[in-house]
Amino acid sequence: MAYEVDDFTIGLLNDLEPTVESEINRHLTVAKEWMPHEYVPWSEGETFAGVLNGREWKPEELKFSDAARTSMIINLLTEDNLPSYHLAISRGVDGISRDGAWGTWIGRWTAEEGRHGQAIRDYLLVTRAVDPVDLERARMKHMQEGFSAIHEGPLHGIAYVSFQELATRVSHRNTGAATGDPVAEQLMARIALDENLHMIFYRNVMAAAFDYSPDRAMRAVTDTVRDFAMPGHGIDGFGRKALAIAVAGIYDLRQHKDDVVAPVLRHWKVWERTDFGPEGEAARDELAVFLDNTEQAAQKFEAKRDAFAARLAKAAE
Repeated sequence: MAYEVDDFTIGLLNDLEPTVESEINRHLTVAKEWMPHEYVPWSEGETFAGVLNGREWKPEELKFSDAARTSMIINLLTEDNLPSYHLAISRGVDGISRDGAWGTWIGRWTAEEGRHGQAIRDYLLVTRAVDPVDLERARMKHMQEGFSAIHEGPLHGIAYVSFQELATRVSHRNTGAATGDPVAEQLMARIALDENLHMIFYRNVMAAAFDYSPDRAMRAVTDTVRDFAMPGHGIDGFGRKALAIAVAGIYDLRQHKDDVVAPVLRHWKVWERTDFGPEGEAARDELAVFLDNTEQAAQKFEAKRDAFAARLAKAAE
C-alpha cells in the first residue's frame, strides 16, 4: 500500500526541489561517462551449450573463493532488480510533476544504475565464472519477488538510499578486491564510483530535509538505521550468504556501522544539531542506544570470527 500523499509530503517535495536541481547540476559536472563493454574481457568468451551448440559449462570453471563468488552474484542480483527500485522511488514523489528536477533525477539515476548489472553479468558469463543456468534462474526468482520499501514515504526513502548507496559502494569495492582478479576489481571499483556519487546526491538532499523538518527527518533516519536491510535481502538464502560474506570480511557489521552509518550521520551533524524538538530528541536518543548495541554486536562477531580463524590456522599447522 502506498503512503498517504498529504500536505506535508507535497510541501516537503516542493521545498526540496531546488536542492534536487542543484544536486543534479553538481552531479553532472563530476560524473564521468564510462562504457560497460570496455570492462569485459570479450576475447575470453566462448559459446555455451544450448541452441548454438557451444561447450557445456562445468563446475570446474567456477572462479574466486566461495565468499567472493557469492558476493558477486548477490551484487548482480541486487542490481538486476532495478525496475522495482525505479518504481519505489517514483512512488516516493507521487503528487508532484515529473517534469521537474525530481523526474529528471529519477531518469538519470535509473540510466546510470542500469549499466551496473549489465556489466557484471557480461563479465561473469564471458569468463564463465559462475553457472549460467543457476544465475538466470536466480535472476528470474528474485526479480519476480520485486522490492518493497521497509518504510514508505519520501523522508524514509531518501534516508534509506543515503545509507544504501554507500553500503553498496563498500560492498562492490570489497567484492572486487576479494576476487583476486584485476579485471573484476577494476570493474567493481568503477561501479562503486557511481554508487558513491549517488550516495552524495541523496545525502545532500536529506541534509536539506533536516532543515525543512528536523524532527521528522531524525525519526526517518532512526527508523532506517534500526531496520536497515540491503535491497537484495529478499534473495533466496540471503541470510546464510550474507553471513559467509561477513565471515570473509567483504561486508560485515563493523564496516556497516563505521564505514556507512557513521560518516553519513557525521555529514548531517546529527549529534551536534540543536534544532530538534521533543520528538527529534527522542529519536536521536533511540539511535544512540541502537548504535551502542550495534557496537557490542560487532565486537562479539569479530571475536568469534577471529577465534574461528585461529582454529583453522592451528589445524593447518
